[in-house]
Amino acid sequence: MPAPDGQTVFLEAAPFFLVDDVVATAAYYKDKLGFTPGAFFGNPPGFVIVKRNTTRLMFRQVPADARPAARPNPDRMRHTLDSYIWVSDVDVLAEELRRRGADILVAPEESESAGRREMIVRDLNGYHLCFGRVLGWPD
Repeated sequence: MPAPDGQTVFLEAAPFFLVDDVVATAAYYKDKLGFTPGAFFGNPPGFVIVKRNTTRLMFRQVPADARPAARPNPDRMRHTLDSYIWVSDVDVLAEELRRRGADILVAPEESESAGRREMIVRDLNGYHLCFGRVLGWPD
């Protein structure tokens, strides 16, 4: 669907993560982060997409000889992330994730210089996900 100015409209993005166990990863994202896993692909399962509202994350299981698969950015360079997910209310999400037992590394805090309120969560693979709300948006 082209925009009125003739340019392509970007609709969504879905980060693609390599993991050791795609079934365990889907279960973690369901139980700890509230995502809904889609169908598994492959026999045995080797790929899945999890979804929460319009956010999707893709996971591919690597062969046993390629493990460990995860190479989280923060393990290689401090103060980095593996994914940034915008949410409508990071504080409400933080309460939900605490109840679910998620690994919250950084509780919600305001980044005055960036104009965001953010928290950082580590998944079972070691990936760092930042959930953030742009202050004043969409208000």
